[in-house]
Amino acid sequence: MTSTAPTILISGASIAGPALAYWLHRYGFAVTVVEKAGAPRGGGYPIDVRGTAIEVAERMGILPQLREAHVDSQRLTFLDADGSEVASLSPHTVAGSVEGRDLEVTRGDLAAILHATTRDNVEYVFNDAISTLDESADGIDITFQSGARRTFDLVVGADGMHSHTRELLFGPEAQFHRHLGYRFAVFTMPNTFGLSHELLMWNAPGRAAALYATGGEDDRVHAFLNVHRPVPHHDSRAPADLLAEAFAGSAWQLPTLIEAMHQADDLFSDTVGQIHMPTWSKGRAVLIGDAAYAPSFLTGQGTSLALVGAYMLAHALATNRTHTTALTTYETTTRPFITANQALVDNGTATLFPTTPEALTRRNTNLRSLTSIPTLTPRPEYTALALPGLPTARRTSSA
Repeated sequence: MTSTAPTILISGASIAGPALAYWLHRYGFAVTVVEKAGAPRGGGYPIDVRGTAIEVAERMGILPQLREAHVDSQRLTFLDADGSEVASLSPHTVAGSVEGRDLEVTRGDLAAILHATTRDNVEYVFNDAISTLDESADGIDITFQSGARRTFDLVVGADGMHSHTRELLFGPEAQFHRHLGYRFAVFTMPNTFGLSHELLMWNAPGRAAALYATGGEDDRVHAFLNVHRPVPHHDSRAPADLLAEAFAGSAWQLPTLIEAMHQADDLFSDTVGQIHMPTWSKGRAVLIGDAAYAPSFLTGQGTSLALVGAYMLAHALATNRTHTTALTTYETTTRPFITANQALVDNGTATLFPTTPEALTRRNTNLRSLTSIPTLTPRPEYTALALPGLPTARRTSSA
């Protein structure tokens, strides 16, 4: 890298990319963010910001905005297969988060806050993406899908679980993907249920459905369907048809949800999985967020890992003399935190979605034994990393 204003290209303008861009600009790097969409993407299911990620948001100066955007759900009600109530609890009690500190916002709100915070200091290029990258001794030559060509000192893939940047660098996704045994769908629908700032979760063995009201009774609700699929499903049918088949004959409001899913214009469906990689960097390129270590929604930690990872990568680049040592430092200091949070799926988190009648009975018994006393301490995984202090000056220079 050069001694002044190293140039860094970030692929992806959702959460990890703009968060990293903020810190890199603050440390004196020249940052470009390329995004295949035409603008920051709005909407999206509510996401959690917890533990160490709250401290990152505080250091960024965006914590007041996040608090203003906080969904502030009042209760989480679990329903049995026949629609009868199992338990009604504080969402913080179930998530292991700290009421009054940890936050939940819509993904679109967080993306908008991050973009507004960085757009005056960072170059954003929308409607484009990386086509090829070729590393030389002095940098990485990038050809964009638009045909434009530029050279950067470092490239960062922050383009999600199905990262195109990762595929260009490391090959097909399958070698890094860990299937967790489910397929899900999310979409919005009219709030015909009278819900306000609350979540309903319906369960039958191997199937789950949820309605999430982030606003009042006049606002649309987020709908969620999840079905147990031990092996990734390669059926050629549309995901909506696969899920409709899986929920056929279900009670409660399932027929209404299935009909709304077929009519939704914002339906998103995927298998549930994680990304596990032996290394997150290769030469002058590095991955961050879901592209490197997607933990899955079963942990509720994807956004928090993205924010913390962005802080740690930028800090490493700002405090090491070469990109080689910086990327090694980033991985060494951050990986234990990532590993601990990815392991949440094996430490009871996935019990929200029991796959057998026996497991569902045990879960419901456990839910009935819980109280809604506010949580005073978070799950240890959420705060398993102590952030290093802000560096006084950028030190990264030539490779």
